[in-house]
Amino acid sequence: MRLIKHDLHKELVMPLKANRQMALSRADKRSGRSVTVSAQALKPDTRLVIYLEAVAFPLSLIKPLYTNVDGSAGVVYLVCSDSPAIAAQIMALHQKRWPIEPYPKSLKPNASLTRSPTQTVNRQTNHLFASFCGFIKWECLKRSSGLNQFALRAQLYQQALPIAFAALRALHPKSLAA
Repeated sequence: MRLIKHDLHKELVMPLKANRQMALSRADKRSGRSVTVSAQALKPDTRLVIYLEAVAFPLSLIKPLYTNVDGSAGVVYLVCSDSPAIAAQIMALHQKRWPIEPYPKSLKPNASLTRSPTQTVNRQTNHLFASFCGFIKWECLKRSSGLNQFALRAQLYQQALPIAFAALRALHPKSLAA
């Protein structure tokens, strides 16, 4: 938060965990009196100025309520460093950044971005490039099939398991016979 606000000179909007400790005033922050975010009785779509430990500037906290696809209510706590921003502006900014969330979520498991056993910079760069190429191929398959990347991966596993088991059975026919 400090990097974004002070070093980059930008404002931020980000989710905050429900168990995060916050103070309701500068005096409470100095004296160490804090409460968890979820313990604060905050009405939906209202803005509250809060102070977090290790953050030198005040933040605006809102609690928008969302309706999930299954009809259940979802709660997200959002903080914003832009003090004059109203709750509707904060929620609009948060919704604007949401379409990019599936990409990093998919890059790690589906393109093996974090599973590089390499040690040298050249090999790490090659792994990174190959992961991005694999991710682009996943995206092309996703668009042509109408399925998301996780459903595609499940279909591939489902088709690969019988083939792998048949190959295993050919290697050890006596020990795997039921």
